[in-house]
Amino acid sequence: MEMFMQQLVNGLSLGSIYALMALGYTMVYGIIGLINFAHGDVYMVGAFFGFWLITGLGVPVIPALIITMIFTAILGVIIERVAYKPLRKSTRIAALITAIGVSYLLQNAMIYWVGPEVRAFPTTLPNLAIDLGIFTISTQQVVIFIVTIILMAALQYIVKSTKMGQGMRAVSVDADAARLMGISVDTIISFTFAIGSALAGAGGVLVGIYYNSISPTMGLTPGIKAFVAAVLGGIGSIPGAMLGGLLIGVIESMVSMIGLSTWRDAAVYFILIIILVFRPSGLLGKSTQEKV
Repeated sequence: MEMFMQQLVNGLSLGSIYALMALGYTMVYGIIGLINFAHGDVYMVGAFFGFWLITGLGVPVIPALIITMIFTAILGVIIERVAYKPLRKSTRIAALITAIGVSYLLQNAMIYWVGPEVRAFPTTLPNLAIDLGIFTISTQQVVIFIVTIILMAALQYIVKSTKMGQGMRAVSVDADAARLMGISVDTIISFTFAIGSALAGAGGVLVGIYYNSISPTMGLTPGIKAFVAAVLGGIGSIPGAMLGGLLIGVIESMVSMIGLSTWRDAAVYFILIIILVFRPSGLLGKSTQEKV
């Protein structure tokens, strides 16, 4: 039981990071129907920007996290305006290929600037283990849980209780009708990219704190897993993205617990196949009919 509870805590802490990234996927898809495969590399850029703030400028971890979120939010808006906005009326495959291209551009640009080596992510947080009897939790995990809860609560407030959130919900239902009602669709889309990219940047810093290492290729696998989490929960559903991210993290930890750590990635993709076959709309998603 103690091992199970320990792996559950470990899985929830890792799943919290997946959930933050999955929220970016699901919001962008819900607004414009785009799978933004560059999202994982925005997360990678956030990790390196936080690394530079902490090591180069001596900024403490929490302020570095906030500044990184602002930086990646701006980066997300720039990517949307430069790469995606001109293709908004093009086919979905054109936008998808562009997203993949932006992903490789960010990855190779980072390799060019900092090199391909893995770097140790510094943290000023005390490395303490809190023994709660049936499991032990580290200060890094406590910070991850607190930051994730705050960010998810803030996102829910923005979406449910602000005019910008009302605009996001209106555009996700019918962008043309929202435009006729005086809503600036371009502003809503840019705001959505900003929020999603900010969450990805926060995830990059948190994973650096959790694993104490970052690399220019670190965004690929977590990015795909976050996409799986979004599909698992129901892509387009914010609560579904949260649930999917947490479930993916727990599943990975449980697979490792039974001695199949080399199969943890395969287990995630197997779940994706099962979900797509038996419930394509995801756990909390709704089935919709679309005319073709």
